[in-house]
Amino acid sequence: WAETAVPFLLSDSEDLRRSIARIVPPGGYLFTGAPRVEGEGEAREFYNSLHALDSFGEIRATFDKFHLVPFGEYDPLSEYLPLGKLVVAAGDFDSGSGLQHWTLNGLPPVSPLICYEVIFPGAVVASDAPRPGWILNVTNDAWFGETSGPHQHFVNVRLRAVEEGLPVIRAANTGISAVVDSYGRVVEKLALGERGVVDADLPAALNDITPYAKIGNAIVGVLIAGLLLLALLFRLFLNQK
Repeated sequence: WAETAVPFLLSDSEDLRRSIARIVPPGGYLFTGAPRVEGEGEAREFYNSLHALDSFGEIRATFDKFHLVPFGEYDPLSEYLPLGKLVVAAGDFDSGSGLQHWTLNGLPPVSPLICYEVIFPGAVVASDAPRPGWILNVTNDAWFGETSGPHQHFVNVRLRAVEEGLPVIRAANTGISAVVDSYGRVVEKLALGERGVVDADLPAALNDITPYAKIGNAIVGVLIAGLLLLALLFRLFLNQK
């Protein structure tokens, strides 16, 4: 399910978890977005989270979004300018601890991401953990409406798959939901505004780690240096003529 698909504190409601767990097959999981609260009183912290719920209604893993949307999920200038947020909300979300590496029984390890966290090159897989077998991206793109926004967002999903050599499973509340293989090819998808279910096998990750996954954005510097060297050699060649 998509980002904030459950608009309740799933982690605090055992009855709600057990009710939702009825749809989870034995040995399977439901991945769903939901808000989460930690602490009490003024020390409370609010998170935009992703839970892995098993067939017994137990939460087996939780990821908190850490790339928050400025003026949407928090107001970065609240101490200096009373600009406020662009959406109606009771308060700001707190930032999670960063990228995670989930290992769940019966599944290849996965890197979970919420919403536009998938648009950051080189920042979608935890560097201090083994390479995952796939990337999970849940998002709420409803506020884009019928614009180019959801399509641009989805193109970024495919780019991350190519860069990392990992398949991406994407659930978006209004689309585009899809299964993308490790070459960036769309295996199955639900188009923008289309209601339905995507049912597909999880594509395999590439056997070899891609050059980008090894050296990250440094590859851009290498390419720029190569182009500068070619330009210098070309100029020297012209001067000799």
